[in-house]
Amino acid sequence: MKSRMLLAALVCVVSAIAVAVVGTAGADTGDDGSPSFEVWLIDQQGSDANGAAGRLHIFPGEELVDDPAGTTPETIELGPVVGSYCEQRTGSVPLRPHMLVFNGGDEDGPGGNTHAAIAFVATGHIAFLDARTRQPVGCIDVGAQAHAAWPTPDQRYLIVANQNGKRLQRIRTDYANDSFTLESDATLDLAACTTPTGAACQDVSLRPDNAPICPRTTSDGAFTFVTLRGGGMFVVDQSQTPMRIVAEYDRAAVDDNGCGEMEAGGRMYVNSGAGAPADLYGHDVYAFDLSAFSRTPATTPNTPAPELVYSRDGEGHVDAHAVALTRHGGYLWWGDRVKNDVTVVDPASGEVVGRFPLGDAASDDPAPDLFDLSPSGHRMFASLRGPMPASGHEAFGSTPGLGVIQVLASGRSGRLTGLARVEGLGGKTPDPHAIRVRTLR
Repeated sequence: MKSRMLLAALVCVVSAIAVAVVGTAGADTGDDGSPSFEVWLIDQQGSDANGAAGRLHIFPGEELVDDPAGTTPETIELGPVVGSYCEQRTGSVPLRPHMLVFNGGDEDGPGGNTHAAIAFVATGHIAFLDARTRQPVGCIDVGAQAHAAWPTPDQRYLIVANQNGKRLQRIRTDYANDSFTLESDATLDLAACTTPTGAACQDVSLRPDNAPICPRTTSDGAFTFVTLRGGGMFVVDQSQTPMRIVAEYDRAAVDDNGCGEMEAGGRMYVNSGAGAPADLYGHDVYAFDLSAFSRTPATTPNTPAPELVYSRDGEGHVDAHAVALTRHGGYLWWGDRVKNDVTVVDPASGEVVGRFPLGDAASDDPAPDLFDLSPSGHRMFASLRGPMPASGHEAFGSTPGLGVIQVLASGRSGRLTGLARVEGLGGKTPDPHAIRVRTLR
């Protein structure tokens, strides 16, 4: 592990050189036949006038690449559009839109980008939007806090992390008929359940705070990885009723507040971040061999064992959050929203191969939160936090908006080349968070 960390330090220099000598990969559309696209960005800051429901900004992709600062997005105030719709159907008003996913997950191809699901973190609402018309077509209130959600690859279910409710929940989804049903019998109570080894799911020593942060289902639909606020992790068979834990990890194996999860090279990569009162800073990345998991629950904790890919916990103020894959799954980008940089991992080897800064003339303090890649793979888009982050953490940035990052060295490096600023609702300082790219054909 020491040799790997030394490699990470040395390769930063190599990465900086690579930026200087490698040119752009090409245009985002047209030249290589890549599809047109749009970029959805959610400002989770709201105003009292509309129930703090926030704003959705939709940027035309080609214009965004050509002239980020001059691009005018289609802006939707979610209070009047989604808030009133959800109130009519659930009897309550959704507060603070936090995360966004299309029905295809990472497979944003034909049939996978027809609907958007927005998780409201100050309430338990999941709002479903027709991605073409931008109109709500369904709303479910799971109770407490809907922090994040992820669709299964067959688009049969949406798995929801009910954070302060400490429940993993399942919504049956029929996008063709705009039909969405909360399957209460499938709920996994993470505060009161028992693990396959007979331990309490929530335990003061093993897993002190089982608030689920982010779920991510594997590409074959076999398992869902669930990170926990207080540390530890569960791997769940989400097809069972109720959903069933098949592998359990304690906080000694997986640190707290992870949210970045990405499958690549036969592994599931998972990070841990910052935010726990007794552990304000954190940045670790782990790898799990997916071939080692079974639907038969493991009877030994922390198996199959994770590999610690790298750790920055000794670097002071750090906070891992964003992760994305470059074109053809070439490299993993791990963002740090305090350090304002990106660590690059080769998923084929599991090794750190570079690190590059994002702060430059476009933004002195970008605070990159979440990433998504353009269809051509030549640009990475990032939500950039503002000086008043609504969700806490030390995610303070000076330029709230959408960052355009040029992908360099075939994905081994990058450079922030432009910024699209957004205006806050009701005069408030915006706080961009969720971001997703939607292809248009």
